[in-house]
Amino acid sequence: MSWLEKDNKLIKDFKFDDFIAAFAFMTKVAIVAEKMGHHPEWSNVYNKVSIKLSTHDAGDIVTEKDHKLAAEIDKFA
Repeated sequence: MSWLEKDNKLIKDFKFDDFIAAFAFMTKVAIVAEKMGHHPEWSNVYNKVSIKLSTHDAGDIVTEKDHKLAAEIDKFA
């Protein structure tokens, strides 16, 4: 599934085998996001992770920064 642009956010849901796999994914994303200085809005319930990306400094719209982070996130999924 590709990222959906809706309400000025890039949105994508991920599903994993279990909570540990979902949490490991989130840890990898957190490290990359911190290095990029760009932090996702996300939630985790058991084996599901939902992510929303927008650039707050640009007025909460989707920018190239969001697309770059989305591409990095996809490498971990």
